Amino acid sequence: QVRLVESGGGLVQAGGSLRLSCAASGTIFRFNAMAWYRQAPGKQRELVATITPGGSTTYADSVKGRFTISRDSAKNTVYLQMNSLRREDTGVYYCNVPAATGNWGQGTQVTVSS
Repeated sequence: QVRLVESGGGLVQAGGSLRLSCAASGTIFRFNAMAWYRQAPGKQRELVATITPGGSTTYADSVKGRFTISRDSAKNTVYLQMNSLRREDTGVYYCNVPAATGNWGQGTQVTVSS
């Protein structure tokens, strides 16, 4: 089982930036795509971005041009650089494999104030 530990969240003003990190244990990280998700208060968890082992990326329309996902396979770590943050980006951010149904970490809280 892969252990996922997210970090880097915080309180930021609209227009600001944050960089999230996700440290993953286990060799599964090296051979699988990884993803960032977020869950806003009162809403379902949604997929934000994905990255394949080869570095191909996809993004939700709401974050395209503002967020960048990357990975460091030597460190078993995936990152999410978030720029031009908006209030609607507020939520708990999680990493996992795409189409994950379990094995969630504790997440990291991102709060964007106006």
